[in-house]
Amino acid sequence: MGASLDGFIASADNDIGWMETKDSYDKGVDFPDKDAVAAFLKTIDCYVMGYNTYELALKLGWIYGDTPTVVVTHRTLTPHRPTVEFHSGDLRTLVDEVLSPRFANVWLVGGAQLAKDFLQQGLVDDIRMMIMPILIGGGTPFFDNIACEVPLHLKEVTAYKSGLVELWYEVRRNTAD
Repeated sequence: MGASLDGFIASADNDIGWMETKDSYDKGVDFPDKDAVAAFLKTIDCYVMGYNTYELALKLGWIYGDTPTVVVTHRTLTPHRPTVEFHSGDLRTLVDEVLSPRFANVWLVGGAQLAKDFLQQGLVDDIRMMIMPILIGGGTPFFDNIACEVPLHLKEVTAYKSGLVELWYEVRRNTAD
C-alpha cells in the first residue's frame, strides 16, 4: 500500500490524488514497467480487504481482475463478480480455514482497521509499503493505533526515480527459547 511520509493512506476527505508524485530522485531506479508489474500481480493468489477499500475500489475501477478477493465486512452484500466473497467473523478462522488451504500468496490491500486487526493477531508475514514524497497532515492512517509491539526485520529498500521509497519488512514472530 502507498502512504504519505506522515503515514496516511487517504486525506481527511478520502482523496488519494496526492499519490501521483511529481518528484524526482536521480539516484533512484526506474519503476517497473507495466509488464513487470503485471507479472508481479500474477503471483498474488488472493486479495483481502475491508469494506471501505472494497467500496473505493469499485468507485475508482476494479483493478484486481479475476483474482479471488475476500472482503471482510459485517454487511450483507452481493458480490459484483464471482471471484469476490465476503467474510464476517473471526480473522484467525478466515486465515486457517479459508485462505491457507487455498492460497499461498495472500495480500491484505486495505483498511487501517483491518491491518491493525491482522497485526494484533499475528496474522501478517510481511509489510510492503510505498512511501510517497508528500506530507498530507491528516486523514486515514496506514497503521491505526495497533496497541501492541510488532518487531520487524528489514528485507529490502528500493528508492525510485519518482521519489517513492518502497520498504519491505518481515514480521518477526515472538518465539519462546
